[in-house]
Amino acid sequence: MNEKVDFVSEPSDSDGQADITEVLFEKLNDAMTPGYQTEFDPAEAEAVGAFVEDALSEKDAAESSADIIDTFTIILQSDED
Repeated sequence: MNEKVDFVSEPSDSDGQADITEVLFEKLNDAMTPGYQTEFDPAEAEAVGAFVEDALSEKDAAESSADIIDTFTIILQSDED
């Protein structure tokens, strides 16, 4: 279920999924209420983009740790002076 749903405006009946879209629209509005815990089933969560993969790639993670090692090396070298 990789469909994108527009939650900016009220749902319309033109696509035949108005009931599902309306439920998701209401749940997202409820989720904006401070302290209110809205529950989504897995399909609903995926439809609203809850499982978008935005983590670093393995290569990017390895490169970022190399930067830290370089920084510590510079700090240790300056302490020796």
